[in-house]
Amino acid sequence: MFKYLIGNDLVKHTLKLLVANGRVPNSLLFAGDEGIGKRQFALELSRNFLCTDGEIDEACGVCPVCSRVKEFNIPQVTDKNKSEFEKVFFGGHLDVGMAVAYKNFILVDAIRDLEKQANYRPFEGPARFFIVNEADRMNENASNALLKILEEPPPTSYIFLITSRPDSLLPTIRSRCQTLRFAPVAVEEIEQYLINERAFSHDEARLASRLARGSIGRAVSINISDFRGRRDRMLGVLRDAIATGDRAALMRASDEMNDAKNKESFEESLDTLESLIHDVWAIRTTGDETRLVNADLTDDLKRLADESGTADLPSWITETETLRENLIVNINRKVATAALFAEMVG
Repeated sequence: MFKYLIGNDLVKHTLKLLVANGRVPNSLLFAGDEGIGKRQFALELSRNFLCTDGEIDEACGVCPVCSRVKEFNIPQVTDKNKSEFEKVFFGGHLDVGMAVAYKNFILVDAIRDLEKQANYRPFEGPARFFIVNEADRMNENASNALLKILEEPPPTSYIFLITSRPDSLLPTIRSRCQTLRFAPVAVEEIEQYLINERAFSHDEARLASRLARGSIGRAVSINISDFRGRRDRMLGVLRDAIATGDRAALMRASDEMNDAKNKESFEESLDTLESLIHDVWAIRTTGDETRLVNADLTDDLKRLADESGTADLPSWITETETLRENLIVNINRKVATAALFAEMVG
């Protein structure tokens, strides 16, 4: 089934060799950007061990065992169901479990339960498999509890850590795992996947694949209709900053971005604005239109590039990124957005 996973052919090759030679480590760290398929690779590796109908390095994907491995029912987090997240979640197959975060952290009790479960003999297959999703969400206590398992892993249990921030893990945890590094998925591969597997139209797939920044998960979750409406508003901001210099219009746009209706999509609006600025900058400096994110707006972007004169577009991108980073410290978004737009219009 590795052949049906999108991208990261080097990781596929490495895993196949490990399986074929019987040398899969008991602890693996799957590291890479969010949404590029790390957890799916971990599940597929589990299937390769458990499948009863496949080949030595290729699960069949259709037998009852393969079908049950992918079935997980993780509840929505609420203030009342913390106890559910103090244990490992099992899906349709009792030899494949997953520890997930409750709110911002993976609970230490979930890791202690993982340790207990890992010491049980397999129920059906030759081994048991445990995925720690978003492993960087372990606090110090949970991390130390996991170290106990990694130091002396049971021979019939495998632990797969999934993270987009490997440097946030304790060095002692990283040193006890073999790391597999995942790269962003190519735009062309995402586009074909969206068309063939998700029934996107060709135009929608082309746009979503470029917005995804190498992430299958991000591409699938994009609501194209909502995005286009948001992008029209951000294109208006860029037009007012470059072509008309209409400061009053920019302040109205700032207010609109921060009103109750749009505040949940504030960060997405910043991302969209940054992609438009970057596209205009790319046209102005290189004239290359082949790698534009917003390729369907090429004519509009070319006009803005022609009109941008000496506008410091790289500085606009930097200021937009700085605003996004400052959201962590709970800044006043409305004031910060107004300041950004005022800087752009000069």
